[in-house]
Amino acid sequence: MARLSHWLLASAATTALMAGAAQAQEPAQEKNRFVMVTHGVPSDPFWSVVKNGAEAAADLVGAELEYRAPSTFDMAKMQQLVQAAVASQPDGLILSFTDENALGSVVQDAVDNGIPVITINSGGDVARDYGARLHIGQSEYEAGKQAAERMQELGVEKGVCVNHEQGNQGLDQRCDGFVDGFDGNADQLATTYDPTNIRNAIVAYLNQNNDVRGVLTLGALAADPMIRAMREQGATDTFTLGTFDLSPGILEALDAGDLDFAIDQQQYMQGYLPVMFLDQFVKNGLLPAGDVATGPGFVTQENAAQVIELSSQGIR
Repeated sequence: MARLSHWLLASAATTALMAGAAQAQEPAQEKNRFVMVTHGVPSDPFWSVVKNGAEAAADLVGAELEYRAPSTFDMAKMQQLVQAAVASQPDGLILSFTDENALGSVVQDAVDNGIPVITINSGGDVARDYGARLHIGQSEYEAGKQAAERMQELGVEKGVCVNHEQGNQGLDQRCDGFVDGFDGNADQLATTYDPTNIRNAIVAYLNQNNDVRGVLTLGALAADPMIRAMREQGATDTFTLGTFDLSPGILEALDAGDLDFAIDQQQYMQGYLPVMFLDQFVKNGLLPAGDVATGPGFVTQENAAQVIELSSQGIR
């Protein structure tokens, strides 16, 4: 009996050693590598939230994520970044499809080389023409139109859309929708993304156009200087003020009643979802059957406080 017990123990030990050796010989599974290229400049808080979402998803699925963006809004530079990403042969490519003339052929090149592409934020209306598998974002034109409709509900008869990145396909579509929503009774005001330039341009425009009572900005880069200018002039109650996207400053202004509404496209999801979807596609061949709309939704003074806590966590 003692000999049998000794044999069983020895056999179990041998089996464990063999299993351990087999596991040691198995190569570690390589991580999927995804590259995300956006047009977002570092000073724009919108894109830090997109990046947070992408990194959270990559950590969850065990993928390697490389985030790349130009230091300024520069389509030539972004094209170079996408070309370099394609040349590195990632397992998947995610990009904001801001300008089909600059990026369309590069996306097609990625697809032709077997790299699955998901576009986010901009260009959802044309991305599939170049082989993109999926788009995650919102209809920019319709969101701009809804902004105009909301302003009209608040009594505005004429408005202005402040475009801080003219030539950005998505931002241009927002302004187009806004102007059409006013039946043409609205203007586009082109600025740079410099806060001082934006502030001065808005003040000068409103001084020259006394009949304009609605101002729409297209993101935090323009909203923050607009809000500061209106507060300095004591004019927050004189104008109906709206913006696209969220930031701590925008949420604070909404909560204080100095901003009437913000259009939320849930940019965290624009970073998070493409990483999750690409991981499933590479592993299992699975993708949603259609594009995924993350917006538009409206944040106002009534619900701003609910969003502020998530904004402090880098999620909204």
